[in-house]
Amino acid sequence: MPNALPFERLARRDQPSLTVFVDDTPVKVYAGDSVAAAVLAAGCLPSRRTAVSGDPRAPYCLMGACFECLLTIDDRPNQQGCMTEVRDQMRITFQSGVRPTQEIFR
Repeated sequence: MPNALPFERLARRDQPSLTVFVDDTPVKVYAGDSVAAAVLAAGCLPSRRTAVSGDPRAPYCLMGACFECLLTIDDRPNQQGCMTEVRDQMRITFQSGVRPTQEIFR
């Protein structure tokens, strides 16, 4: 699943490393990373597909404005990865298709 990325990750290496599971694959991340940054650093792209065309999408603005980073985090769909800090053993899965609206208003 991981792809080669055209950039080098800039991270504070003095932070403890954690393990999250991206689509059941263990990925080492740093404490303080956002989920979106962890997904990008792991090269796990695309992180979702659009409902209508199925076009691939990935985290884009990384500040909560574009909603391209929607992921299922610990069984909660439609979470903004850029606004969520990683936790050890977190489970992250990619979304595809229409977002279930009943989950938005929980």
